[in-house]
Amino acid sequence: MAPNHDQQYDPVPPIPTYDEAVAAGSSTWHNAHDDAAAPAPIDDPRTAAESSEGQSLLTPRHAFDSSSAEPTAQPTARGARRPPRGYRPPTVETDDESNLFGSSSDSDSDSDADAREAAHVRREMQELEIDDSHVHGARGGARSSWGKRIGLTLSLPQWRWRWRAPLSRLAGRMRAGAGRGGGAGAGDGGDGGQGGGGEQTAARRFAFPKFGSRALFLIVGRTLAVLIVLGFMYLLFMGDLFSNMARRMGQPYDPESVRMHVQSSVDPRRIRDHLKHFTSYAHLAGTAGDFALMEDTEMLFRTYGLEGVTRDVYHVYLNYPTAGGRAVEILGDDGRPTWSAKLEEEDIGGATAGRQTYAFHGHSKSGDVKGPLVYANYGSRHDFQALKDMGIPTKGAIALVRYGGSEGDPALKVKGAEMAGFAGCLIYTDPADNGFVKGQTAPKGRFMPADGVQRGAVSLTSWVVGDVLTPGWGSKDNLPRMKTDQTKGLVKIPSLPLAWRDAQVLLTKLKGAGQPAPAGWAGAFAVAGLYTGDGSSPIVRLKNEQDEVEKQPIWNVYGRITGLEQDEKKIIIGNHRDSWAFGAADPHSGTAVMLEVIRIMGDLVSRGWRPARTIEFMSWDGEEYNLIGSTEYVEHNDAALRRDALAYINLDTAVTGDSFRAAGSPVFNKLLLQILNRVSDPHRNTTLRELWDRRKGELEGLGTASDYVAFQDIVGTSSLDLHFDGGAYPHHSNYANFEWMERVGDPGFVYHTLLGQILGLLILELADRPVMPFDLPAYADSLARWANELESWTKQQGAGAAFSLAALTEASNQVAKSVRQFAKWEADWENNVVSTNGWEPSHLGRERYRHNARMAKFETDLLDLAGIPGRTQFKHVVFGPQLWSGHDDAYFPFIRDAVASGNWTRAQLAVDKAAAIITQAAANLISR
Repeated sequence: MAPNHDQQYDPVPPIPTYDEAVAAGSSTWHNAHDDAAAPAPIDDPRTAAESSEGQSLLTPRHAFDSSSAEPTAQPTARGARRPPRGYRPPTVETDDESNLFGSSSDSDSDSDADAREAAHVRREMQELEIDDSHVHGARGGARSSWGKRIGLTLSLPQWRWRWRAPLSRLAGRMRAGAGRGGGAGAGDGGDGGQGGGGEQTAARRFAFPKFGSRALFLIVGRTLAVLIVLGFMYLLFMGDLFSNMARRMGQPYDPESVRMHVQSSVDPRRIRDHLKHFTSYAHLAGTAGDFALMEDTEMLFRTYGLEGVTRDVYHVYLNYPTAGGRAVEILGDDGRPTWSAKLEEEDIGGATAGRQTYAFHGHSKSGDVKGPLVYANYGSRHDFQALKDMGIPTKGAIALVRYGGSEGDPALKVKGAEMAGFAGCLIYTDPADNGFVKGQTAPKGRFMPADGVQRGAVSLTSWVVGDVLTPGWGSKDNLPRMKTDQTKGLVKIPSLPLAWRDAQVLLTKLKGAGQPAPAGWAGAFAVAGLYTGDGSSPIVRLKNEQDEVEKQPIWNVYGRITGLEQDEKKIIIGNHRDSWAFGAADPHSGTAVMLEVIRIMGDLVSRGWRPARTIEFMSWDGEEYNLIGSTEYVEHNDAALRRDALAYINLDTAVTGDSFRAAGSPVFNKLLLQILNRVSDPHRNTTLRELWDRRKGELEGLGTASDYVAFQDIVGTSSLDLHFDGGAYPHHSNYANFEWMERVGDPGFVYHTLLGQILGLLILELADRPVMPFDLPAYADSLARWANELESWTKQQGAGAAFSLAALTEASNQVAKSVRQFAKWEADWENNVVSTNGWEPSHLGRERYRHNARMAKFETDLLDLAGIPGRTQFKHVVFGPQLWSGHDDAYFPFIRDAVASGNWTRAQLAVDKAAAIITQAAANLISR
C-alpha cells in the first residue's frame, strides 16, 4: 500500500538538463543522489516511525520482545540500555558461603560449629545435585542460590558449568577418603601400616565404584551427557537446517513477515521520481544520453545495495538518422517536389530535454528511391497478394501501409513489400487503430495525435535476434562478424515511419488511381473513394540516408544479491534502458518499478536477510533495435545459463493502464494466481485475482516483443513478462513522456505500485521457497492443449492422412505421467519435514536441491540444440516465433514452419523430432 502522505519524504534531487547529463554522465545527479537514495536503514530519509514499522515487520524469530518492557525510574548505569524482558543480570555475592544458608548470629560456639558443618554438608550435596529439600526446604531455592554464585550461568549453556566442579570435588573426596584410610592403617600397624595405607589409597583412588554408589551414578550420568552432547554436535554439523541457520548469521526471518514488509514498502513517490529522471531526455541505444543513464543505473544499483555491480560492453551494428538525410516528397512532372512531409513531431520535451529523436526506423536500409505510390492496407502477405490478384503493378513502387493487422511487426511489413517488388515502404499510424477515432489523443488522452510518429525497428527479429552481424555468439570486440549484406536479419529496401498528418495527404493523392480499395482497407480515411494506386499514381521520393556503425558500443548493467543456500542458482529480473524517445511507458515504467524493488531488496539485505538462491537484476541496452543487449548476454553465457538460470522475469512496457496481464511459461501459473490473491486494486476494492477471474484471464504465450526471447527460446529458462495494460497509447512517440504517464497512463502511480508488489512477492517466492514453486501440472495440461490446437490448424492447412501428430500426443501424455510421479516427492518431503518440526536432514536437503534442479531443467531439456532449420538461434521445440508470426506468440514453431511451406515430409520429421525431445525431457524429470 502507498505510504501515508504525512510522512516525511526527500524526493530525488532536481533533474539535470540533457547537456548537464551527457557532459559528465549525470554526475550532478549522482552526487546528490548518493545520500538521498541510499537504502534504508542506513541513509534512507524515511522517518523514525517508518523505520520502526519496517523493523517490527522483520524481527527475527529468536529476537527479544522488549516492546512491553516498563520504563525504569532511574538508569541502572551510565549509558546502560534497559535489558530485554525475561533477562535478569547476575548479582555479586560475598565469599562467605554461610550467608547462602543463613545461621543465627547469636548462636553459641557449639551452635556455630554445627551450623558450619551443616552448611558444608549441604554445599557438597548441592554440588552432587542431590535433593536436600528435607534439610533446607525446597530444592528450587538452593538451585537459585547456586545459580547466583556462578557468573557464567547467565552466559553459557547449563552443561558448561555443571560438569566441572562436581567432578573435581569427587576426585578430592576420593583422595581425602584414601588419606583417612591410610591414617587408620598407620595407627594400627606403625610404618608397615602406613605403607599399607598408601597402597590402599592408590587402590581406592583407581578402583571402579561399587554398584549403587553415588560415584557410579555420577559417572554413568556424565557419560550419557557426553553422548547426548556428541549426538547434538553431529546433528548440528550434519543437518542442513542448522547449517543454513548458521550461514544466515542467526537471522532466520519469518517468510510472511518478509512478504508483508516488501508489499508495504513499495513507494509510489520514489517510482514517480525515478520515472521522471529516466524520461527527462532522449537516450537512443549507444548515444550520449544512453551512456549517462547507464552510469545513473550503475550508481543506483550500488547505492541500493546490490553486489558485484558490473558494466558489460558489446559492440553491435546500429544506425542513426541525420538531420537532412530523410525526406518523403511528391514529385511533379519536372521532378521537383510539390509537397514534402513534415516527418517530425511537434516539440514535446522542451529545452531541458535536448533534441528530440528524429522519426526513423532502426536497422532500416539506407537509400534514395522514388516510384509511384501504392496503398497496401496493413502490409501483410495476404494484402500484397490481394494487390497482385487485382493486377496492381508493385515493382519499383513505394508502398504505403499502416501499423497493426495480422502481421503487426513492422519488419515483416517491409520484408513483405520487398518480396512483392516495392522499392521502398512507408508505415503510418491510422487513427482507426490508434487515434482520434478511438478517443481523446495525447497529451490529454491515451491515443496517438495527428502528428505522432511511431518509431520502431525493422530488423527481422523472428529470423535473426540480437546483433544481426553475430547470430549465435556474443558481440565482443575480438570475435568475428558478418557483413551487412550477409545477414538474414536486415531488410533490403529503405523505409520510414509517418504521422497520420502526412499519410492523409498521400492517401488523398491516390484518388482515381488503380482500383477502389477493398472493404476494410479504408481505416480512418474520410475522403470517399479510397484507391489503391498503380502506375498512374503520383511519384513519391523516399530518402533515407543515415549513419551506420558496425561496432557501436552498448552497455548492459548487472547487480546481484547472493543466495546462501544455492548461490550458483539464479532468479533473473530484467528491463531495458534504451528507448526510441522519452520512453515513459516503454521501457521506463518497468525501469522505475524494478529500481524500487531493488531498493526494497537492498534494504532487506541491510537488515540481515538473505535469499536461498541468488537474485540478479539486469539493465539491458539496445533492446529497441533487435533485443540486442539481452540476446548478446545470453549467447555469451549460454552454457552457464542453461545450467544455473532458474527463472527470468521481464519488465518492459510495464504500465499503460489498469488491467493486469502476464505472458510466460505455464510453470508460473499457480504461483502467479497465489500472489494476485494478496494484491488489491484500491480503485475497485477487490483483489487482482478476482479481477483476473472476472475477465477469464489466462497466462498468455510469449512472442518476440521483448527481452525474454533469448532466455526462453535460446537457453530454455522459464520466462515471465508482466504488465498493466490500457490498450492503445502513443507508442514509441515523443508523446509517451512523463507528463502523459502522470496525467493519463497512471495518475498517482497506483498500478506501478501494484506491479512493484507483484514483482517483489514473485522474487521472494522463487528465490527463497525451499522447493521451487513451479506448476509442472499446468505445463503438462498446456502441452496437451497446444497439441490439439496444432492438429486443428494442420487440418486447415490441408494435412493428409500420411501426416500424423500421434507421436506428439503420446509425448504430451508421457509428460503428464512423469509430472504426476514427480509431484509425489514434494508431498513426501513436506510430510517428513513437518513430522520432525521443521528438521531437514542433510540427505533430504541434497535431494531437495536435485529436485529443484530437475524442475528448472525440464524447460531446458525441451531445447533442440541444432535449432530450427534456417533459424538456428531458436532452439525451443515448444516456444518460439513462427517464421512470419513476428511479435505474436506461436507454439511448435519448427512444425508450423514446415507445414506452412507445404513440405509434409519435412513436417512429419519435425513432429517426430519434437516428440522425441519432449519424451526425453519427461524421462529426465523422474530419473534419479
